[in-house]
Amino acid sequence: MIMEVSLNAVKFKPTSALTEFVDKKVMKVETLLPQAIKAEVTLKVDKEHDVCNKVADVRIVIPGDDLYASKQCDTFEEAVDQCVDALKKQIEKLKDKWNK
Repeated sequence: MIMEVSLNAVKFKPTSALTEFVDKKVMKVETLLPQAIKAEVTLKVDKEHDVCNKVADVRIVIPGDDLYASKQCDTFEEAVDQCVDALKKQIEKLKDKWNK
């Protein structure tokens, strides 16, 4: 089953390059967690005049549980990257729990 990725950009239209980046990064989660049904990614700008104002929220839907990460960085790419890293750690913990 292929995981569905939905991207929600708040108050802006993401470039095709950003959309492709998000899809590619988030799909890596599926290789670690084939049970994942859907990934919901929300991108927004927090306080437009601040640096480090790009926020990415990533929610991975799996049967019986959801995994969630939120990061704020200088760029959306960096924020998504850090979210995926945080999700990888959560997936490792979840797999440990399942294997006990």
